[in-house]
Amino acid sequence: MPGMWWAVGAIVLVGLVSTYLVWTAGRVERLHARAQLAARALDAHLLRRAAAAAVLAERRYGVELYAAARIALDAHPDEREAAENDLTRQLRAVQLDPVDPDCEAVVAASRRLALARQVHTDLVRDARAARGRTLVRLLRMGRGREWPRYFDIDDPTLTVQADVPTG
Repeated sequence: MPGMWWAVGAIVLVGLVSTYLVWTAGRVERLHARAQLAARALDAHLLRRAAAAAVLAERRYGVELYAAARIALDAHPDEREAAENDLTRQLRAVQLDPVDPDCEAVVAASRRLALARQVHTDLVRDARAARGRTLVRLLRMGRGREWPRYFDIDDPTLTVQADVPTG
């Protein structure tokens, strides 16, 4: 009889360890999927901002802003961060009119982009942390997926300066 308790204890222990491993593998997979979805959402917001900036440049601000917007729209993935940072610099260099709907569209797109970038950064950090755990690495739980990558751009948030009357 005493040997039977050891067997039951071993079976329970194996069951608990197996449950933990399955849960951990599922967590790693879910975090990767969420990071991938966040990357797609970030890409969509990048495209919206660049398109809004191109429209704004065509109507008001000219060649340099338009060129930066087109380069951001057409950039290859390995050139994307530099193109987006250049577009942000170009947008900050122009005086945005608070009553112009095209300016407001760019500012709103930039705010949504900043939020999407923060969500993406948080999810990538969480996925990388989960993949970096010793047990996950030893059992190669994330082997079917690439390591999630950060998208490193300057803060894209823009502000509109209203002209304040003096006097």
